[in-house]
Amino acid sequence: MSIIALINQKGGCGKSTTAVHFTYWLATQKKKKVLLVDADAQQSSSEWILGMESAIPYKVVQTPDDLLEQIPELAQQYDLLIVDGPASLAEATRAILFRADLAIVPVQPTGVDLRSASDAVRVIRQAQSVRGGPPAAAVFLSRAVKGTKLKDEALTLLSKTPEVLLLKTVIHQKQGIADTSGQSATVWNFPGARAKESAQEYERLFKEILTML
Repeated sequence: MSIIALINQKGGCGKSTTAVHFTYWLATQKKKKVLLVDADAQQSSSEWILGMESAIPYKVVQTPDDLLEQIPELAQQYDLLIVDGPASLAEATRAILFRADLAIVPVQPTGVDLRSASDAVRVIRQAQSVRGGPPAAAVFLSRAVKGTKLKDEALTLLSKTPEVLLLKTVIHQKQGIADTSGQSATVWNFPGARAKESAQEYERLFKEILTML
């Protein structure tokens, strides 16, 4: 059993989108017994999966005490738990980090998002200090636009953050990804070359993440 948390205090970074796609990929492509734990107050990831009418299980767990108590219990029943953290770095996020094996921070290539990621890394480091090691941690660039200076500058800055690993895979902004939530789908459910390209990016990202466990 492994517990992978996606955290960031800033909304719109692709946290829930990544959590749903990761859970779907693990369940359908890798045939893993996986549970999505929705700890975000908006409950967007659990509603997304509910709308898919799939057999992928999910559970809404939001208070710090419930997260501390239920995550280990749930983890015993599944191969992997994917935790969609709240859009904050409050006590619920800290509770998740006290239980996670791996924390992943999606980052958009903007100044505000990079500063937000720095705050998330700080909270991860605090959890690592308290726990004497875990969780392992990594960041990846999300919703980037190909060939832009912002993307290049963000990658350079993130690569110079010694406390956390920068994953090689970049998830590029595409309308198909933006449409998945509203249509209760994933990029694997869409036709066309651009959807296939996004699916390949996600698969590379998820394989990278799994190597950290």
